[in-house]
Amino acid sequence: MATTLMRLCAAAIMAVASGFSPAKEWPLTIDTHVDIPQAYMQKARFDAGADSVLKVDLAKMERGGLDAAFFVVYVEQGPLTAEGYGRAMRLADEKYDAIEALVQQNPGRIRLATGPQQVRQNHQDGVLSAMIGIENGYSLGRRLDRLDAAHARGARYLGLTHTGHNAICTSSGERPEFGDVPAGGKGLSGFGRSVVLRANRLGMMIDVSHASDACVREVLQASAAPVIASHSAAHALVPHPRNINDGLLRGIADSGGVVQVVAYTYFLKPDPAREAAEQALQGEVAKLAGAGEFDSDLHDGHPAYVVGMARIDAEFPIATLDDYMDHVDHVVSVAGIDHVGLASDFDGGGGITGWMDASETANVTRALRERGYGDEEIEKLWGGNLLRVWAEVERIAAGAGA
Repeated sequence: MATTLMRLCAAAIMAVASGFSPAKEWPLTIDTHVDIPQAYMQKARFDAGADSVLKVDLAKMERGGLDAAFFVVYVEQGPLTAEGYGRAMRLADEKYDAIEALVQQNPGRIRLATGPQQVRQNHQDGVLSAMIGIENGYSLGRRLDRLDAAHARGARYLGLTHTGHNAICTSSGERPEFGDVPAGGKGLSGFGRSVVLRANRLGMMIDVSHASDACVREVLQASAAPVIASHSAAHALVPHPRNINDGLLRGIADSGGVVQVVAYTYFLKPDPAREAAEQALQGEVAKLAGAGEFDSDLHDGHPAYVVGMARIDAEFPIATLDDYMDHVDHVVSVAGIDHVGLASDFDGGGGITGWMDASETANVTRALRERGYGDEEIEKLWGGNLLRVWAEVERIAAGAGA
């Protein structure tokens, strides 16, 4: 009861601070992409039920008025071999276990939500929602039954790929060390089409963030259900390979889907000098730590990294809420207000000045209001559109039968 009262009081304060109409309930806020480290809920510093180094933990969600988040089962691309697939599956299973631990160890504060109605009910009950998304279908191996198993564990969107081509489709970025070449016109594989169709039948949303343009086009043709981009920005403003061009923005909208605009500095504001400085620092810190390569889970807290990042932040400022709003405005202008949402990519590189962690979530609502968005539009952007798409994906699956 005390936790619920605290959250309701925090929500009221956030509503006033953000300028949201006091005559309406504070909008249900959903972040569609929150990464978790491999040691999530295993090491004290990654215990999201306590004060932590994470950008998203329960206290920060409660303070900032972030009601729900898709916690992401991400596995880095590796070799397309039996050994590589086996390792990816093991790492993915550890992350499912960790998300389950978060929920089980914090009853009364957060619940797992596997459908849009559960998200709404949790919000009504004053309880946070944890949802699960997959980033990189590499963790499926070449097995459709792994998709069914992921769905059984609560996964409700499938990010087809990450950086590097996999057995499902080509990526917006290559990993030459695994034999990748530029995607060209190659998109979905035959196995990838089977994955899309199986996801449709399971009621799992297909996520095309990180996919190549050819893959996005072919997914839009193949999928019987609306498609999402869980964390992407506008290519017309910043021509980064990870951003989505206007034609594909319209295509996702035409599918009935939604594009979740991401608060990741390099997709919002190009800064090659900062990228180079960060990469050099990571190499230095890895060497100091006696590691072959930089691992954010292990090295983010290294004193040399903390000092170095402070220097880089001062010399090369990251994107701001204004930069973020420029991308939101553009995607709304192209795709329409009913097909846009919001995502942070926190703990996966996301974070901008004004929205550095979940505790600053109310700043985003304030920025939307300053750009002229009204209460109903803000509700759509913060979660209404995503919940509508999710419900439609479930409806189509129910009609098809699993």
